[in-house]
Amino acid sequence: METSLHKALKEHYAGKKAETEVRLGRYIIDAVARGQLIEVQWSGLAAIRDKIRELCDEHRVRVIKPIVARKKVVKRDKKGGEIVSARYSPKRCDLYHVFEELVHFTNAFPHPNLTLEIPLIEIEEIRYPGHGKRRRRRENDFVVEDQLLTEIVSSHRFRKAADLLKLLPAGLPRQFHTGDLAQQLARPRWIAQKMVYTLRKTGALGVVGKEGNSILYAKQRAAVSKPAVSKAKVGKPAPAKIVAKIEAA
Repeated sequence: METSLHKALKEHYAGKKAETEVRLGRYIIDAVARGQLIEVQWSGLAAIRDKIRELCDEHRVRVIKPIVARKKVVKRDKKGGEIVSARYSPKRCDLYHVFEELVHFTNAFPHPNLTLEIPLIEIEEIRYPGHGKRRRRRENDFVVEDQLLTEIVSSHRFRKAADLLKLLPAGLPRQFHTGDLAQQLARPRWIAQKMVYTLRKTGALGVVGKEGNSILYAKQRAAVSKPAVSKAKVGKPAPAKIVAKIEAA
C-alpha cells in the first residue's frame, strides 16, 4: 500500500497532473512527466538497479532517493486511535549517507539518461502496537500505520561522476587515503570507505600509490561519466506516446 510520504514525493517531483503507475513493458513506473520516467525509491537502490539500467537504454529516467534528515515518531494506542506520545528520533542522516546506497548502484549510475535526485526530508512516522508479520514477537513491537512528509529540507541533483566529487571537503590533500577523508568529514571511516569506493567505480577517483598500508587516491583529470552500458544512447522523450498507446489498448 502506498504511503502518504511516497505519494507526496511523487506529486512534488512529477506534478499532480502526471501519469502515475504506468506500465512500460514488464515494469510499473511511478510517474511519467516532462519527457521523463520518474521513480521514487524509498527502499534500497539495489532493488531497482537492473530496472533503471534497462530503462535508461531507451528513456530519460529520474530517480528520487529520499534521505530522512529527521523523523518524528508518533505513537497511537491502536490503529487509527488516540495519539499517546510524539518524539523525535535521535537518529539523524545527511547527504553523505547516500553513499550507503550508491555502493550498490554504480553499474547503473552514472548514465547519460539518468538523473539522481537526493532530497533531505523530515517526516512523521505513525505507529501503533502490534507485531505485523514478524515471526519473533516482543512486547514493544509496533506496526507503521503511515509516513507523512513534513518538509523537504534540501534537494541535491547528480547527473555525472563529477557531481559527486563536489562532496569531497575543500581541505583534503591532493593525494589522500580514507583516513584523511574521514578526518576532514568528521565522520566514521566506513562512510569514507563507501564514498571512495563509489567515486572509484564511477571513474571520479583513481589509485595513485600507497602510504604505509593505506591506498592513496586522487581526482581523475577528467572526471567524466562512465556509461553503465558500453553503447549508451540519448534517451528519447517517448513516454507520452507510450502512455497514449496504453490508454488506447
